[in-house]
Amino acid sequence: MGICIWPGKRGLIRSGDRIKRRPVVGRNIMSPYFKDSYDDREAAWFCIRSQRRSEHIAAANLQKWHGIPVINPLIRFRRKTSRGAIWVTESMFPSYLFARFNWKRSLDGVRHTFGVSGVVHFGGFWPVVPEATIEHLRSLVGAEGVRLVEPAIAVGEEVEIGSGAFEGFRGIVARVMPARDRVAVLLDFLGRQTTVDVPMDGIVRERVRHYRNAA
Repeated sequence: MGICIWPGKRGLIRSGDRIKRRPVVGRNIMSPYFKDSYDDREAAWFCIRSQRRSEHIAAANLQKWHGIPVINPLIRFRRKTSRGAIWVTESMFPSYLFARFNWKRSLDGVRHTFGVSGVVHFGGFWPVVPEATIEHLRSLVGAEGVRLVEPAIAVGEEVEIGSGAFEGFRGIVARVMPARDRVAVLLDFLGRQTTVDVPMDGIVRERVRHYRNAA
């Protein structure tokens, strides 16, 4: 019996009862394919994947050795530890940042920069980050590149105490103490106003809104 060979729809060659995959002839997997007709001769924003916890190192080296614009948005917030709440600064997008460069001229250099793990792509598709998205990120982090995440509780806000001796009491926030992770709440207790300090995580807000809307 002879051997019958023909190309399948997905680049398959059939030889007897065996099926072998044949390399698909066409665009190389590293050839650029961009959305919205991007011209690869121009500079554009791309998403960079950094090595673990090395966003700042990748950003610094990309700027130092290649002179390309980089945005590595950060957030600053309070984190609870065994020693109490402390301020920490971390990447807004862990292991990712953004850089503007010419894909055709600078791709290899960017990919081999110390601290960089790679440039985000999907096969031959290299997504370009819109300029409007970059501008929005810049507006969020400001000139220093850091977005401060402050306590959501504000002075004058009506809250309910959710734990402790005053659980279930409702009052008004008189003072916010971020360094101690506590708030001072003004309560009506036994016919007179009393200020009590409670932890921020012991405050209930949604229930107060529910009572107010129901009224």
